[in-house]
Amino acid sequence: TEHHNATDNVLALINLGLLTGKVGRYGCGLNPLRGQNNVQGGGDMGAIPARLPGFQDLEIAELHAKFATAWGNAQFPHKKGWHLSEMFEAMDRGDLRSVYIVGENPARSEADQTRAVRLLTGLEHLVVQDIFLTQTAELAHVVLPAAAGWAESEGTVTNSERRVQRVRRALEPPPGARDDIDIICDIARRLGSDWGHPTAEQVWDECRSLSPMHAGMAYRRLDELGGIQWPCPDESHPGTLFLHARLWEDPVEGTPAPFHAVEHDPPVDKLTEEFPIRLTTGRRLDSFNTGVQTGEYTSPLRNKEALLISPEDGKRLRVEDGECVRVSSRRGSVEVDVRFDSTLRPGLAFMTLHFPDQVSTNVLTIDATDPKSGTAEFKASAIRIDKLAPVP
Repeated sequence: TEHHNATDNVLALINLGLLTGKVGRYGCGLNPLRGQNNVQGGGDMGAIPARLPGFQDLEIAELHAKFATAWGNAQFPHKKGWHLSEMFEAMDRGDLRSVYIVGENPARSEADQTRAVRLLTGLEHLVVQDIFLTQTAELAHVVLPAAAGWAESEGTVTNSERRVQRVRRALEPPPGARDDIDIICDIARRLGSDWGHPTAEQVWDECRSLSPMHAGMAYRRLDELGGIQWPCPDESHPGTLFLHARLWEDPVEGTPAPFHAVEHDPPVDKLTEEFPIRLTTGRRLDSFNTGVQTGEYTSPLRNKEALLISPEDGKRLRVEDGECVRVSSRRGSVEVDVRFDSTLRPGLAFMTLHFPDQVSTNVLTIDATDPKSGTAEFKASAIRIDKLAPVP
C-alpha cells in the first residue's frame, strides 16, 4: 500500500482473490498486516476523512440528524476532510495553521522528512498528545502528557480480523499523565461543551448505539466471549467469522462482486544514471516504527540502522560489508553502514525508519501519494550509493 498507486495495488489483490474464489469462506480472504495493533479500530471509529463511526459515509444526509442528536445537536462537517498528506499540502498553502496530533510522530514517519519538519515548524499552533516526548512533540507549542493505551487505560482494541477485545488498566499512569478521554473532555469543557466525565464503557456504549456493526458488542459480551468480530448487529448475534459468505449461498443473493480494471503505473521517482538503485523502506521484526518505544532497548537481532544491498551491488560499488557509505536521493542524503543481503536482487536496497536519531531514512523518501488513500510512496525511491572520502 505504500506506493503512489496503492489503491490500484489493493484492487489487483482483490481481483486475484475473487478470481481464485478465495473469499467468503473459512481460511480464505485478504488480511492486511497493519502497522500497529489498533489501526483497524481507529478506522472503525471514524479516523478516516470521509467516514463516521462504523464506516458510515459522512456525506449521507440521513445520518447527519442521527449523529447530531446523539452529540447534543452538535454541528460537524458534512463533507470529506483532509487525509494526512492533504493536511501537509494545506500547511504548505497556508490553509492549515493549527494542528492537534495524538499518538503520532510525523516529524520522523512522513516521507520527505525535511519538508515535513519545515511545515510542522511553521505552524502557528501545534499541540501534541502523547506518552513520550517524541521528535514531533519537541516542535509543539503545547504538549499534553497522556496515559499509555496498552497498560494504563481502559477501552477496546480491534485487530486485523475485525475482532474487538477489551483492554484493561494494569498500571496507574505516572504523575501528570492523563487518560485520553479525560484530556479530550476537558478540552471540550474549556471550549464551551460539557461532555461530563464518561467512563471508557460509556464511550463504547455511545459508539455501538451509533454504529450498527458494533451494536451487539456490550462489554459484558466481550468479556464472556473473549472478543467478537464485527459485524455484530445485536446482543444475540455471535459475530461474523468471515465476510462475504453470501457469494457461496445457493442461490447467490445481492449484486455480483465487482472486478476492477487497473493499469501498471511505474514509480514516480525514476531510476536514472545518477540515481540507479531502487530503495524500499519498511519495518523489521525486532523494532517498531520511529523507534520511540523500542529505540532505547538493545535488540539481540539489530540495534542500529543499516542499508541492505545485494553482494553483487557491493562488489560493483567496491564497498565492504559494514562500511559506512553516503546514500543520496533527489531530496537529501544520509550516512549509514552497509550490510550485504543475498536475498536482495541487484539494484534493490532496503532501510527502515526505526532509528531516526542515528539515520533519518525519510530524508530520502519521496512524498508522491496515492490520490485516494493519501499514502506516500515509501517503497520506491531512487537513490545512489557513494563511498565516503577517506578521513585525512
